[in-house]
Amino acid sequence: MTTTQPKQVLPSVVVLTGASSGIGRATARELASRGHTLVLAARRADQLMQLALELDASGTRVIAVPTDVTSPDARRYLIEVARGHYGHIDVLINNAGVTVEQGWWWEDPDPMRVLRVNLEAPIELTRLALPDMRARGSGHIINIGSVAGRAATNGIYSASKFGLRGFSLGLRRELLGTGVNVSLIAPGFVKSEMTASARLPMPGPEVVARAVAAVMDHPQREVIVPGAYRALAFLDAALPGVGDLLVRRLIRRRYNHPN
Repeated sequence: MTTTQPKQVLPSVVVLTGASSGIGRATARELASRGHTLVLAARRADQLMQLALELDASGTRVIAVPTDVTSPDARRYLIEVARGHYGHIDVLINNAGVTVEQGWWWEDPDPMRVLRVNLEAPIELTRLALPDMRARGSGHIINIGSVAGRAATNGIYSASKFGLRGFSLGLRRELLGTGVNVSLIAPGFVKSEMTASARLPMPGPEVVARAVAAVMDHPQREVIVPGAYRALAFLDAALPGVGDLLVRRLIRRRYNHPN
């Protein structure tokens, strides 16, 4: 009688944006615990450096590259540093994301930054990383979207996440047969700086980090997490009027609207 040995997943070289807090920080910790090599990117250099030292005091397996993902020069530098240190990139995780912090998006002085961070930056970073992945015949692009890319509640934020979902699903089909995988992780509400004002019960960002690690081991097209949000996405598609009622209540509570 023979026994089937579990599949051994080799450590990967991973570039992770938005790594200094929330989902990004939790993902960095999860992947480091599994032995992966990490290139951490975020704007907040101090927090990023502290995280890199926490995960690998030697600086050989985890490095920090302070990066503004909206800057073309910074994006190119990030990819160049990753390749320079480790020779190649196995996995690109486009996690950096922002939303309008207060008020309505049309009152924000620069609402288009949401599109620059959430949509333009993942597209451009993918464009930089993809040629080498295709040439090697292996690689994985993982985009961190949102349930807001399935059930819209905020015009500019949902626009960015609907766009990222379309980009991910379309890119996946463009790359079929090349050896390069594309996965979309769509979180609902989880605890982070971005959701600090939400009055909802939420799990920690670790639930998303574990989903990222899982699709690295077993690539999937799209994962909604926590799983309960699958029902919300289905409900919004099947009965959008019910979604309207729920959102109206949430907006009334958040902005103290009488209607």
